[in-house]
Amino acid sequence: MILPTPSAAPPAGPPVAARVPHVVQSPHGERDDPYHWLRDDDPKTKRPEILAYLGAENAFTAAAMAPLAGLEEQLVREMRSRIQEDDSTPPVYDHGWWTWTEYQSGAEYPVLMRQRGGPERPDPRAPRQVVLDQPARAAGQAFYQVGAAATSPDGKLLAWTEDTGGRRIHTLRFRSLKTGQVLPDEVPGVLEDVAWAADNRTVFYILQDPVTLQSGLVYRHVLGTPAADDVKVYEEADDTLFVGLGESASREYVVISVQGTDTAETLAVPARKPMAPPRVVLARKEGVRHSADHLAGRWVIRTNEDALNFKLVSAPDGAPDVRSLWRTLVPGREHATLEDFVLMDRCIAVEERVEADLRVRLLGPGGSRPIAAQAGATVTLGENCDPAAAHLRYEVTSMVLPQATHDLHLADGTSLLRKTRPVPGYQTELYATERLWAPARDGQRIPVTVAWRRDKARPHGKAPLLVIGYGAYGLSYDPEFSSTRASLLDRGFVVALAHVRGGAELGEAWYEDGRLMNKHHSFEDFIDATRGLLVAGWGAPDRLYASGGSAGGLLMGVVANQSGQPGGLPFRGIVMDVPFVDVVTTMLDETIPLTANEWTQWGDPREKAAYDYLLSYSPYDNIRAQAYPALLVTTGLWDSQVQYFEPAKFVARLRATKTDANPLLLHVNMEAGHGGASGRFEALSEYARQYAFLLDLAGLRG
Repeated sequence: MILPTPSAAPPAGPPVAARVPHVVQSPHGERDDPYHWLRDDDPKTKRPEILAYLGAENAFTAAAMAPLAGLEEQLVREMRSRIQEDDSTPPVYDHGWWTWTEYQSGAEYPVLMRQRGGPERPDPRAPRQVVLDQPARAAGQAFYQVGAAATSPDGKLLAWTEDTGGRRIHTLRFRSLKTGQVLPDEVPGVLEDVAWAADNRTVFYILQDPVTLQSGLVYRHVLGTPAADDVKVYEEADDTLFVGLGESASREYVVISVQGTDTAETLAVPARKPMAPPRVVLARKEGVRHSADHLAGRWVIRTNEDALNFKLVSAPDGAPDVRSLWRTLVPGREHATLEDFVLMDRCIAVEERVEADLRVRLLGPGGSRPIAAQAGATVTLGENCDPAAAHLRYEVTSMVLPQATHDLHLADGTSLLRKTRPVPGYQTELYATERLWAPARDGQRIPVTVAWRRDKARPHGKAPLLVIGYGAYGLSYDPEFSSTRASLLDRGFVVALAHVRGGAELGEAWYEDGRLMNKHHSFEDFIDATRGLLVAGWGAPDRLYASGGSAGGLLMGVVANQSGQPGGLPFRGIVMDVPFVDVVTTMLDETIPLTANEWTQWGDPREKAAYDYLLSYSPYDNIRAQAYPALLVTTGLWDSQVQYFEPAKFVARLRATKTDANPLLLHVNMEAGHGGASGRFEALSEYARQYAFLLDLAGLRG
């Protein structure tokens, strides 16, 4: 039983994992890994002894959490009550059609719908048509997720990719939108992306690498022909790079994008000549990243060439790689990062970040003007499918503000609120959010976003405080609304997002200062930000909690190891969600998905300096005989991004080493991957488990 006093022991003993000698080889020495036996790479099943051990861990967690079953059920009920069950997204214009997704009451998955219309509005006389019935496709599946869905240029066919295992292994399928029938053509083992050629019968896709799973070869399929006859279009020789597919805004090209941490390349196939070989639009240069799109006879390129925080340039269709022909649309700036752009017939819209806040700005014949900016909020470009649309869509949200969808009319400049996400029972005025700045030990300022319920918490040094962090890949942890998080705020929690280095909240320098040989800054920032919150009275030192997932789970593993050391903080409980914790072993093994792709993120341990640096913080390798906070660790058996055996090994070694009696729980979703349960209601039980764990530790399970 988990009690408010974390030293209380569960009613039954935890599983004890066998120790089997195994040596991990490296160019720089050997390491013992007695729990290596928990690894099984079989894509369909796992060895019986592994399933038995993971099952025992799940049973132990279930028994330990059993006294909280009523609280979990209550949390699921209240979180579900905040979901508008018969909801839909605002329709968006897409080449003669308005498309949207629609949930029926009780359904786990939405139906993709469309209706005829013009650039201004749907035609009210036109019938509504089902494009893809996800609830029907998901029937009988333990996991179901659509990767991508694209209609043919003539609007008569649908191509989509679907994953029924949770491991990002998709099957490409086709459906006639005239008859509703699923066509016999199918291609298994593909990634999400799909793109149509202009002939309405040729489709480009990425055949998934069977080992690394994350990238692969670009192929084309002609409807009505065997998949075995599909032709290879492009093969990327560098296995550290990712390959993506898309259609240009002009629909004149199928675009092949090659992306890495430190380089990029864009290639294109004419949509009207799908059998033509791809030509290089913008060649790769070491240290230069870019993305490119095409409209109105020109390429528009976002690049960090001579612009750390990116600039936007246009280039002629015939010579996009000739720098002397580039025309600057948005220059590189020191204190503003160009994050994204969308091409419209009437304008270009850009998404940029200033002082950790995202905002949207419009570039047009009359100059540049901001559309929306709000401190502590996230303003992003929405779904803009067709350059001919009369409106530009953008979204506004914050930690306490449900997502609001706006359409800016490009002809007259008026903005229309299309929809605010309905959250039954939620009263926005009861909650507050604020952007704070915490001092880092090296003099930097760390942005922190806090949220609380006005009548339940305030900065008086007594509230339970949950600090969430990520800090990797240059991905910013933007403040967005979560209807589930209200269950913590309603019980008096203050929830904070620590925007640590490794993300790009303060520009590319913020990212660079938290990766490779600077990774320790991410961990130090999290500790310093949390300490700053405590000093400012945002939480009680004895009611301190932390949470992070994936690369944020790595952050949590380091924080947990440091909690019993000088300079650490006395976290009462930590949630580690699908955590990346066995850093050195994974980065030494190229057969593990993502390893080669991520040497430029974490470092290549085949090099001695990188090996030593990774070893200095790898959570699995730094477990100590000391007291640890209460820990809830989660994983998915079919996770393709952080393999299940990393969290399982971490828990096994920690349980055999730590000196306290605080709860250490592992929950394995046996039917899901990195993202957890796929249904919108199924996922609530995962939130409820984590929240019940935290609320119990905070003495708030009543």
